[in-house]
Amino acid sequence: MLNRFLFTRIDNSALVVFRVFFGLLIALEAFGSIATGWIKRTLIEPQETFNFIGFEFLQPLPGNGMLYYYGVMGLFGLLVMVGYKYRFSIFCYTIMWASVYLMQKSSYNNHYYLLMLLCGIMFFLPAHKNASIDAWRNASLREISMPRWVWLFIVFQMWIVYTYASVAKLYPDWFNGEFPRLLMSSKADYWLIGDLLQQGWAHMSISWFGFLFDLLIIPLLLYKKTRVPVFIAAIFFHLFNSFIFHIGIFPYLSLALILFFFPSEKINKWFLRGKKKYYDEKEIIIPKYRNAFLAVISIWFIFQLGLPLRHWFYEDDVLWTEEGHRLSWRMMLRSKSGRSAFRVVDKDTKKVEYIDKTKFLSNKQLRAISSKPDMIWQFSQRLKREYAKKGQDVQIFVDSKVSVNGRPYQQFIDPKVDLANEKWHHFKHHDWILPSKLD
Repeated sequence: MLNRFLFTRIDNSALVVFRVFFGLLIALEAFGSIATGWIKRTLIEPQETFNFIGFEFLQPLPGNGMLYYYGVMGLFGLLVMVGYKYRFSIFCYTIMWASVYLMQKSSYNNHYYLLMLLCGIMFFLPAHKNASIDAWRNASLREISMPRWVWLFIVFQMWIVYTYASVAKLYPDWFNGEFPRLLMSSKADYWLIGDLLQQGWAHMSISWFGFLFDLLIIPLLLYKKTRVPVFIAAIFFHLFNSFIFHIGIFPYLSLALILFFFPSEKINKWFLRGKKKYYDEKEIIIPKYRNAFLAVISIWFIFQLGLPLRHWFYEDDVLWTEEGHRLSWRMMLRSKSGRSAFRVVDKDTKKVEYIDKTKFLSNKQLRAISSKPDMIWQFSQRLKREYAKKGQDVQIFVDSKVSVNGRPYQQFIDPKVDLANEKWHHFKHHDWILPSKLD
């Protein structure tokens, strides 16, 4: 039964067409980052990029090197699109994208994490076996089918993403419209719809539509009778997000993934127009290393299901502590603002100095530094190193206050703790983050 479920061959038109869209989109992501100045603001101008802790060895190239880096990434994306040296091209893009993702946190986005995962997944999928230069050059590579597990893998991965995004919205500030109100407050001057977005009914509509869309989109796309209406709703949802929030290729990538929910025969007809024969023989071909394959797939999905739940094992509310927030599909859930002061005390002379953060941080980093505990810790460690170069052994104390979803500011970091002397723990709560009072 399991062999039939996983290893029955099905038509591969959806995967082949998706590869074309995926390659185009990742190329646009790279070239767009150059055109919009994102690379300059995020990777060239800052003195330090705030790596994911443990990946400090990943640093931006000097000068304008990152512009060329992204240009090469874009070329690899185009090669993925046309299916030329596919495995090599997608591997290079994946490594380069993952390196940049782990290189900086000021512009952290769950969508970047999803793109890293999808790039890694696409490396292992036979997406170049048709409608590609590789298949044109090597007829023995050409196939018109794929094992069913490929389709199941993609669908289940997207179900995890959407479902966790929905479950994360189960808290009062989402359903009473408070967070959507804060989210839309900066959109008042948007052409035609700015005033509309400030209405209470609009905030409640965003709350409920966002929750139900994330919760139900995958099962409703799987059901034939609701597929087309839900696809239309998805177009509205993702284009709205693209227009309002300017979140890059993610809305269009999400729409491209819907290819896997329509009948493969129609995908073949609509996009390949008879250039590829439709497959419907339903052979069962069991791979030689079946058990090893099943073990790897199982480990992958245990990790994907478990990682977003890790915040439950930390003390306090993840909305406050940020511990377990990243890599967990907690997308656009809260508004946080903060203010902080870094006090440096020389251990020998007891001289006190307050740091002018503008001398060290970019504007975007200044907005994040006061409410992200890992960045506060990293900046404290950086200050410790800076003073050590001058022969000074110092203590670093931080007075940080944070507001969540417009609440009054509360003390965030224990101002009596020397952060220069604290260790970072990846899987343990940090006691210098003071308890929240979010009720």
